[in-house]
Amino acid sequence: MARTRASDYDDKRRIILNRSAALFSEYGYDRASMSKIADACGVSKANLYHYYKDKEGLLFDVIRVHLRELLEAVEEADQAQSPPEKRLRELVGSLLEAYRDADSLHNVQINSMRFLPTKRQTELKGIERQIVETFSDAVLGIAPHLKGTRMLKPVTMSLFGMVNWHYLWFKNNGSVTRADYANLVTKLIIDGTRNVLAQNLKVQKRAAAAG
Repeated sequence: MARTRASDYDDKRRIILNRSAALFSEYGYDRASMSKIADACGVSKANLYHYYKDKEGLLFDVIRVHLRELLEAVEEADQAQSPPEKRLRELVGSLLEAYRDADSLHNVQINSMRFLPTKRQTELKGIERQIVETFSDAVLGIAPHLKGTRMLKPVTMSLFGMVNWHYLWFKNNGSVTRADYANLVTKLIIDGTRNVLAQNLKVQKRAAAAG
């Protein structure tokens, strides 16, 4: 007879994921053993194996659940029919808010995915790609002149650079709020893409003159 799943299975699983993420973030994936994880979760090693058969599966789920939650937050916030500036601001704000209290999860996503086999990395990168594509489309909304150019990806990834690494310096009780920073990132991208347009026009004019 199959073992009956406890009513609090999902809650305990989430605790395991969060505490595992904290250990992976603090010690590194390779130094966080299943024994350490079991101790941190307050369960026996045998009980931990009831939830995850190995550390690889645990790492995969830590990142997968985190990315799915980021994607859900972005999809919920995305209003494609809104004015382009408002749409981008809402997307940036939703991502920053989704990162609240998730520093360990985010750290593991960035630094430990490489320990997973290629097939599992591919699945996770597919979720990341969905998030990036939404932001790329929003960037095109404020900068349609970037469509089909080699600059769209650098602009989009620069946006992610500002958002994804904010956890290294941002303080929840600091003078800059998440809303403040979302406004700043949005303005930098909007103003920056206008400068990209001006630069491209200058290059085109020089090329035409030289031709």
